[in-house]
Amino acid sequence: MGLNNKSLGLVCAPSDLRYVEEIVARSGTSFGRGMKILPQARREGMYAVYAFCRVVDDIADGDTSHADPLKALKEWRERVAGLYEGKTSDALDRALLATIERYHLRRDDFYAIIDGMAMDCEAPIVAPDENTLDIYCDRVASAVGRLSARIFGMPLDKGDRLAYHLGRALQLTNILRDVAEDAHRGRIYLPKELLERFSVPEDPKEILYARGLDGLGRVLAARAQDHFRRAEKIMKQCPKETVRPARIMAAAYKVTLAALQKRGWQHPETPLRVCQVRKKGKMLLASLGVSL
Repeated sequence: MGLNNKSLGLVCAPSDLRYVEEIVARSGTSFGRGMKILPQARREGMYAVYAFCRVVDDIADGDTSHADPLKALKEWRERVAGLYEGKTSDALDRALLATIERYHLRRDDFYAIIDGMAMDCEAPIVAPDENTLDIYCDRVASAVGRLSARIFGMPLDKGDRLAYHLGRALQLTNILRDVAEDAHRGRIYLPKELLERFSVPEDPKEILYARGLDGLGRVLAARAQDHFRRAEKIMKQCPKETVRPARIMAAAYKVTLAALQKRGWQHPETPLRVCQVRKKGKMLLASLGVSL
């Protein structure tokens, strides 16, 4: 499939583009609305990448009919390899191929996302060491950021560095937000070294009652804040239009992280109160290029 840089949108059949957009719409995420600020081709490319992420994430979560999720993910690795040889089998493949060609997306980033999903398909993750946690964050968050940065048109070196820090900031925020939910699912994404430091048991059935959990949460939250600060420094060095989506996402997650820090982790099952007016206001300012 050849490229046509003068085209307003991706060089792809309208029906294929509608297919990936429908996947985004069905997910119920606010992602679709957030991406509407992008020019047409970049927006369509992001929809294709998000649709891919949604599909493999559903496999990992067991939300599909696949009897063997790991096998299904392995098949997706083969499918991605096929894309880089120009092979397609359905609408999602064709939209992904058009995006890969136009924005020179790297195969290894798609592989990393699949590998991250595979980590969740194997034995439940319980108290990974710091290195394993960092690998997990890179695969499920920063790899998506590396693909996104290329679609947004960021300078390559800065795009990769932004993805490194912002991806980790977002994923650590997710982990801190979902401590109770993950524990009920038999999972603990908090690092082993911090659990030991704060005398928190490596047992999903006991972790929510540990007195040291609040201190652990605050240390990990400070780590997320540091990644947000580093991401902000990088974004200030880039053309504003290339980092608008990243700024908006960072703004939304910073509000969540602040709410988590206010609530603490002494009672992690207490519902999190996030002021939606404040969140939307921060996102609006971010969309205008205001540093937060």
